[in-house]
Amino acid sequence: MQNVSKLIAGAVVIVLLVALAPFATVPAGNRGVMTTFGSPSAEVYSEGIHFRWPIAQSLHLVPVSIQKGEGEGDAASKDLQTVHTRVAINYHVRPESVVSVYRDLGNEPGERIIIPSVQEAVKAVTARFTAEELISRRSQVRDEIVLALRERMARHGLVVDEFSIVNFNFSKTFNEAIEAKTTADQLKMKAERDLQRIEVEAKQKVSRARAEADALALQRQQVTPELLRLRETENQAKAIEKWDGRLPTTTGGAIPFLNIGSGSSSGK
Repeated sequence: MQNVSKLIAGAVVIVLLVALAPFATVPAGNRGVMTTFGSPSAEVYSEGIHFRWPIAQSLHLVPVSIQKGEGEGDAASKDLQTVHTRVAINYHVRPESVVSVYRDLGNEPGERIIIPSVQEAVKAVTARFTAEELISRRSQVRDEIVLALRERMARHGLVVDEFSIVNFNFSKTFNEAIEAKTTADQLKMKAERDLQRIEVEAKQKVSRARAEADALALQRQQVTPELLRLRETENQAKAIEKWDGRLPTTTGGAIPFLNIGSGSSSGK
């Protein structure tokens, strides 16, 4: 029992020391709001040590550093598709507005303003787009949500630093329809590419055939009687060059007659 009494007495002493301490500290990333018997003053206390009247005054901290929040909810698109949206937001309290945030929002801006504001903005903007547009125009959807958020949050001394749409989820039926459309588009693109390739190959064949026909026509124009006689003479000359001087050997039949000149005569 003595040990318990000592612990209680020590705790009371600590509480009294804290309550009677004439100084309070505002750490980095915060601002202070001084209350006198529960009534907040209009002054914003910056980081550091500040004097206060023990018991009568208390210094309350309001974070002004960037806070992060995430949320999700359902909404309806312009074409009445159910959309489940998950978002993330970074925000902070304007330092000069900490007194109103403490007094009007109970120092709970996330619960009092951020969550309902995000839900309202997401539902309002989602209703302006079809389900397919929410996917294809995602950046525009995000920008419009941010614009709606900033207008509402600024009235309460809050600033939107970053906002992102983490994910859109649709019904199973809609997802299957999107997948089917994507597959059909891919097949269409493939068919168009194949058709283009076939057309190019056909044009190439026509071009080659036309070139060959033009070449043959040109050759026919260049063939003259003189050229034919020249080719015949060249062929005969090549045959004579290859002849070894021996007459063909045959059995039966006449020996080919050779005309070796009109000046020769046969002996009698």
